[in-house]
Amino acid sequence: MNTEIKAIRFTLNDDAREYLNKKIDRIHNAEKMIVDLLVTLKKEKDFNVEAKVNFRWGVTIHVKEADFEITAAIDKMMDKLEAKIIKEKEKVKEKR
Repeated sequence: MNTEIKAIRFTLNDDAREYLNKKIDRIHNAEKMIVDLLVTLKKEKDFNVEAKVNFRWGVTIHVKEADFEITAAIDKMMDKLEAKIIKEKEKVKEKR
């Protein structure tokens, strides 16, 4: 799984990057199915965290969350992302 993390309009400090990497480790059970995980963090009035996941079978899912705290935005985004990955895994299992 290729992971790319981008910060726009601010510098992502080491603590936030480590926190995000720890949260990404939660989806390690889906690593074999995911080709790319692209995470973009933007600073506007609040923090916008967006993730794009490309699966081996060509499906792409997008998840976007916002919050005034970067860790809260990451938590919300990862919860949604994890749910969508599980849902996609179930779809693939049903087709087999």
